[in-house]
Amino acid sequence: MVRRLMTRLPLRGRLALLTALAVAVAVAACATVSWFLVRGQLYRELDGRLHAMSGGPPPAQGGEHMPVRREWRDAQTALVMCSPTPLPDMGRAFSGPYAIQQVVRSDGQPCTIEGRGGLTVTDADARVAAGERPSALHNGEGVDSQGQKVRVRILTVARQTGDGTQYALSTAIPLDEAEGPLGNLALLLVAVSAAGVLLSAGAGLMIARTSLRPVDRLTDAAEHIARTEDLDTRIPEHGHDEIARLSQAFNTMTRALAASRDRQQQLIADAGHELRTPLTSLRTNIDLLLRSQDSGRELPPDTRRRLLASVKAQMVELSSLVGDLLELARPAEGQPARETVALHEAVERAVERARLRGPGLTVEMDVSPWFVQGDPGQLERAVVNLLDNAVKFSPPSGRVRVRLDGGELTVRDEGPGIAPEDLPHVFERFWRSPSARSLPGSGLGLSIVARVVGEGGGRVTLEPAGGGGTLVRVVLPGGPVRPD
Repeated sequence: MVRRLMTRLPLRGRLALLTALAVAVAVAACATVSWFLVRGQLYRELDGRLHAMSGGPPPAQGGEHMPVRREWRDAQTALVMCSPTPLPDMGRAFSGPYAIQQVVRSDGQPCTIEGRGGLTVTDADARVAAGERPSALHNGEGVDSQGQKVRVRILTVARQTGDGTQYALSTAIPLDEAEGPLGNLALLLVAVSAAGVLLSAGAGLMIARTSLRPVDRLTDAAEHIARTEDLDTRIPEHGHDEIARLSQAFNTMTRALAASRDRQQQLIADAGHELRTPLTSLRTNIDLLLRSQDSGRELPPDTRRRLLASVKAQMVELSSLVGDLLELARPAEGQPARETVALHEAVERAVERARLRGPGLTVEMDVSPWFVQGDPGQLERAVVNLLDNAVKFSPPSGRVRVRLDGGELTVRDEGPGIAPEDLPHVFERFWRSPSARSLPGSGLGLSIVARVVGEGGGRVTLEPAGGGGTLVRVVLPGGPVRPD
């Protein structure tokens, strides 16, 4: 029930309610402690008065004031008469600072004193009268001199007569002297606590409203983005508290989403542009073949063979382009699948493929064992892309050198190289240097290499080679021995 109510309240309402509850608990605890402290002090004062009125030995003859001697004489008279019921005031009794006083015989029998009411004898009083304990202090009930029942604080002390007879003298003060102020104090504390809770609830609501104002702006911004898909929306960032951190995280998220959307749109646009060229060529060749067949005018065998070879080449280019696009469109995994990969073996397989694709080239290989963590297929594809570029840009009788040593893979060709102003763009999607636009390819190979190497915790660089050509360096963390 409470959980359901809390979930239905808005956040500022929950904060105000929790603040009021916390203040209520604190005020209630302070009020309770204060009440008990005051109660203890009032009871200590009552007990001190009772001890002062009941203390001291029996007075010596002629050695004390008359009121005290009269009290002792009245106690002796009560022992002799021993009436268990209260006796009326005949005008002879001394009116002391107490309301009720009586004597308890050693057998537990109460003996009332004239005009001083009566008390209910407890076991503690009886043990004091029997001499088993010196005194007893407790709350109890009695009847005052007017015959009214009252709740009292009782002090019973042991006494002896002149002949050694054991008895006890019980003196009592009404608890109204303590409980009356305590009741008033309780009402006052309840009123103050209620006022404090109400004030704290109002203050909590105001504080929650002020504190959550940035959250309201954040909510408005999120709703605006959901409604308009405007990822350029930003919220102000002030201070260094949690709200400021939340604002920074929100702005970072929208910037990342906007960048991701831009990359997606750019990928779609670039993919459409790159797909249009092979598709146009493919459609043209197929149209020529179909018109030749429909018109009955057969193409020369060499022309037909060239058209079919061109169609096949365009299909291979399309397949490669689609594969590259799928690889780049693959979302980056939070924890990609990793296993131990023998990088030197992947390089050896890639070199064999490169030798088949460039039969007139000399591909030299010098590799030493190196084991890395990553995806085997992606790592091998990255190495193949590097060697494909080297083969594609090398002259017909050129030389490609591949070396793997200490975790650094280098691929050097003898091609035209890359202009210094083009180096910052070589890893961008679909980017192709002016000298490579006449060659087959999609411009995605090095982008895939950069992504795979980055996911493996490595780095890749491309630089002009001394004496001409291009040198690619790939560094991947690992070791020369396969880990257990």
